[in-house]
Amino acid sequence: MKSDLVIVYHRQPYEEVVEGGITRYRENSSPNGIVPTLKGFLGTAQRGAWVAWKECADTSAPGFDPVIEISDSFGTYTVSRLPLTKEQVRSFYHVTSKEAFWPILHGFKERYNYDPVDWPTFRSVNWAFAEAAAEQATDDAVIWIHDYNLWLVPGYLRQLKPDATICFFHHTPFPGPDMFNVLPWRGEIIDSLLACDSVGFHIPRYAQNFAAVVRSLKAARLVEEAETPPRMLATGGALNDRLIPLELDLGGKRTRIHTNPVGVNFDHIETLAARPDLRTRVDEIRADLGDCKLVLSVSRTDYTKGNIQQLEAFDRLLQRRRDLHGKVRLMLVSVGANRNMTAYAEVQEQIESLTGRINGTYGSFDWQPVSLISRAIPLEQLVAYYAAADVTSITPLADGLNLVASEFCAARDAQRPGALVLSEFAGCAVLLDGAIPVNPFSAASMDSGLEQALAMTEDEAKARMHALRKSAKAWDIGTWTQREIAHFKSLRITRSAGKATPSAA
Repeated sequence: MKSDLVIVYHRQPYEEVVEGGITRYRENSSPNGIVPTLKGFLGTAQRGAWVAWKECADTSAPGFDPVIEISDSFGTYTVSRLPLTKEQVRSFYHVTSKEAFWPILHGFKERYNYDPVDWPTFRSVNWAFAEAAAEQATDDAVIWIHDYNLWLVPGYLRQLKPDATICFFHHTPFPGPDMFNVLPWRGEIIDSLLACDSVGFHIPRYAQNFAAVVRSLKAARLVEEAETPPRMLATGGALNDRLIPLELDLGGKRTRIHTNPVGVNFDHIETLAARPDLRTRVDEIRADLGDCKLVLSVSRTDYTKGNIQQLEAFDRLLQRRRDLHGKVRLMLVSVGANRNMTAYAEVQEQIESLTGRINGTYGSFDWQPVSLISRAIPLEQLVAYYAAADVTSITPLADGLNLVASEFCAARDAQRPGALVLSEFAGCAVLLDGAIPVNPFSAASMDSGLEQALAMTEDEAKARMHALRKSAKAWDIGTWTQREIAHFKSLRITRSAGKATPSAA
């Protein structure tokens, strides 16, 4: 049976485990993250489908089914598993997506690597995704494609399903023309995205950058825009944009630009943090800290995440403030990325080297200044540390949104408000009111932000956290879901009527 909603994303919508030699598909252990978030939409359709890849050396091997049916708490839906060889995954994902696209999207032109890109393989993988999606979709389905590694899928799908409502959502930053146009395939990428009915972004700045890129390459006209709502304009934020683009016109073909920041499951995290066993764990963490203040930082190991700058700022703090020796600790959770990728391996080595130097220089038998955790921590354990920390410091050099900051806010309460130090270059910085803004490219800014957070009075911390929790809850996952569903309905009505009627974000 065909589906009226097809979600296209590179990851499978479950955890695949082998128990007793039998492969089982287990529902994601955490309700947070993009996969469970997207799965929530499957229940809104009469029948839903998901298209992802699965690395598979031999598709003829017993037990490999390209299409399976899953039943879990989200309902019953189809999963189309696109078989890719190890070499296809390496070329399409690790090389083209991560070595060519990723640095450009995040503004790191010096890390861009064009030479090893096999563009024909990227095309063929995207074509295979489009074919799999078309196979699952009704003629007038909503087909929702996610993220930059599937940039060419919309153009191929429009050939296969001309009457479908095709939407695309970016979960990364989107750069302006001077950066994006470094890509030699820029015209092909933009042609594909313009085949969409709608292209979505987290914040107005990324949407404006996309409109500027399209105008630079295709002379498309921006036919409507709106003033950015005050709730998406942090005071003095580096990523602020005063106008939201709504629709582009290229030779009579209209493409909507949709701005809607994804959020966290605020209520779930808040409930977790209030659980008696979690509160007991928080008390244990605080008892272990003694008189020390805890600075917490959580991210992936990536040159975009600012982990090096975070450690350097902490090092400078200990150089300046001998009175803080034995009185403050940094817990850096830097979850290791693919060590087969040279850029990430180099960052991990730098992090480990800096951590060792700081601990060797300042540490004692009784006090280790930095605790480095390089593995993923289950959400429940992480919530306990969110609730126990005095400061959470999130300082990426560039980040599409960053949900850790919102998770931290959801885990706090009036008794222990805590402080949030937040990079101006995280997308969420335009949404979260009450953080201490810092510029991670400035040592002085990083230093003053950390000092301010550690010295903050309880009254100021409570006032700031009240504002932070209010804004984090306003942009939670429920809000994002409701706005996306309303957007799909609007697009389908517009397509049925044969005319474009954009609405403000």
